[in-house]
Amino acid sequence: MKKVGIVALKNNFSRYIEQVKRGESIVVMERTQPVALIVPVSSQGKRLDSDNDRLARLESKGLIRRGTPSSSKWLLKRRPVKLAGSVLQDFLDERAESW
Repeated sequence: MKKVGIVALKNNFSRYIEQVKRGESIVVMERTQPVALIVPVSSQGKRLDSDNDRLARLESKGLIRRGTPSSSKWLLKRRPVKLAGSVLQDFLDERAESW
């Protein structure tokens, strides 16, 4: 495992990344203290999820609900709320108009 200082890492970043791609791990040092470990993704046994995979996982946990194409049409039909007086009164007026 190679040790490298922050300044040297910054100045030669692409060279160190190439070493990581080849399978080497790098410990980033700040003075004499290790502060980070750069390891190849494949050595961690994990793969990077795509955005769609991540959204699907969050949706399956019930943390998000993805919009549908029809929801964007609904949003475009809505008129902006004017804030002339009370926000609560404007909300109640708009709600009464939609019923």
